[in-house]
Amino acid sequence: MRLIIVSGRSGSGKSTALDVLEDNNFYCIDNLPAMLLPELAERTLLATELAYPQIAVSIDARNLPNQLERFPELLADLREKHIVCDVLYLDADNETLLKRFSETRRRHPLTNDSRSLAEAIQEEKTLLSPIIDLADLTIDTSQLNLYQLRDIIKLRLLNKPEPGTAFLIESFGFKRGVPVDADVVFDIRCLPNPYWKPDLRAYCGLDQPIVDYLGEQADVEEMYNDIYTYLAKWLPRFAASNRAYVTIAIGCTGGQHRSVYMAQRLGQALGKELSNVQIRHRDVVRSDSQTDA
Repeated sequence: MRLIIVSGRSGSGKSTALDVLEDNNFYCIDNLPAMLLPELAERTLLATELAYPQIAVSIDARNLPNQLERFPELLADLREKHIVCDVLYLDADNETLLKRFSETRRRHPLTNDSRSLAEAIQEEKTLLSPIIDLADLTIDTSQLNLYQLRDIIKLRLLNKPEPGTAFLIESFGFKRGVPVDADVVFDIRCLPNPYWKPDLRAYCGLDQPIVDYLGEQADVEEMYNDIYTYLAKWLPRFAASNRAYVTIAIGCTGGQHRSVYMAQRLGQALGKELSNVQIRHRDVVRSDSQTDA
């Protein structure tokens, strides 16, 4: 049995996550009372006709506070029964959540005559802290549209064919901010920048002209070797500590050339040694910008 628990603040994308999982043969339940988690798992194991049932449940701040406080205990009980369980937590910054509620004109579940929308958004984070602390995978949706969020959920949750750590090597541009869910960040802005070569500017780090140019730079090769040596040594130790998801972010200025080249090369090399390495290029917009190593 595989169980995915989806949580997060209202407006962060929980409904989208459940839709993706339902489209991929998960039986989905929205707003499940947390105290019913053990009973749901037990009944599923006893009654299902499926050889390997897949269930996704959403648990949010509509639960009673005392139920959310018991979440760590409930999760530990599930895992003691050898149930494969992932906790996905979705969030966005306060400004983005305020904007989303203003645009959709939806009512926040915690607002009332004495609590404003901004206060409700902040209070919700406090209520969900027991889940935040135990999340296996956190996704910040502040800069993601519906389709990008769907792609990330498919890549990270559904491209994990077996138990163990899923490693994501992600390129990004500092001008759009550091990924808040990154566990390790490498800054490679000191390397030669193809952007300043007029004949290379229109390409990205996946294109052969950029690959050829950066591959000829001694500094790039030295940086690659240093980062690869570090990751090859330490990522297996992350896996040994029972981490379900680890994100390694590689950043340059715009997220188009150097970081894309480096993330792609590192991901492909590490994929030969580790069982579940994924590659994502956050700031590149093209059909082949997401690929598995």
